[in-house]
Amino acid sequence: MPPTIPVFPLAALTKTEEKPAAVLFLGPDSAVPHLPIDRPYRSGYYKIGIVLSGSARLQVNLDTYDLGPGSLMALSPYVIKQWPFMSEDCDSLSIFFTKEFVAAGGGPNPDAFAFFARDARPVLPLPPAEAASLAALLRTIGQRYAAPHAYREEILRSLLHILLHETAPIYSAQHVATQAVQTRSQLIAADFKQLVNRHYATQRGLGFYADQLCITPKHLAETVKEATGRRAAEWLAEAVLLEARVLLQNPALTIAQVADTLHFADQSTFGRFFRNNTGVSPAGYRQGS
Repeated sequence: MPPTIPVFPLAALTKTEEKPAAVLFLGPDSAVPHLPIDRPYRSGYYKIGIVLSGSARLQVNLDTYDLGPGSLMALSPYVIKQWPFMSEDCDSLSIFFTKEFVAAGGGPNPDAFAFFARDARPVLPLPPAEAASLAALLRTIGQRYAAPHAYREEILRSLLHILLHETAPIYSAQHVATQAVQTRSQLIAADFKQLVNRHYATQRGLGFYADQLCITPKHLAETVKEATGRRAAEWLAEAVLLEARVLLQNPALTIAQVADTLHFADQSTFGRFFRNNTGVSPAGYRQGS
């Protein structure tokens, strides 16, 4: 079996407790843990939040999103995340939770919600009324999170169920509206990037992706270049590099193990690929991280 890719567990965001944290609320007045989120990482938890002020930039897999007031965030454990920029005045309301917490007692599986799918759009700009409504609900969750109560977890779980079901139709409506205004080229490019996110470790030839999309490799290459301004091969390389950077941050993995996990023929082949695309060797990247 391939080595486990390191993730930040929810406990990394909290102070040491008697048992692992299953739910966490962070608001403008919360003490934010100092984690290296400016580098690629995965998390062992889900997150729903809304930006109140300031700005930030979030990279999720192969896409970059600019966040401002009213931006809704819905992040799952299945994607690689990175925050290259966050303004000093950036404030938000966020609830973090595990699958076990929300699904306890017959609750819904968060994976059943479209906004937590691997290829979902993780950031949505909300109209003022919708942003205010979700912010009010998150503030209620924050109040309940901070208040001692014999049934605190049950109350939080019920409010989280409401938040999930309030978010679902908002995401669905925006997703349909976005698809309706995309050109054929943009839709093909979006489908290509979704396929890349799923298969980059084992499939690096355009022929595979063209077959999946029922078009020729030439048409795929031309369409992706037209829609994104970048060659399809660049998107493939970027996906592999993103995963490689996450793996190289784990000191328990040798570079040979990283190469094997990413299905390179050997460590030398991986080393050449990494150096050609980044200008530094895997060992050099690891030393600088």
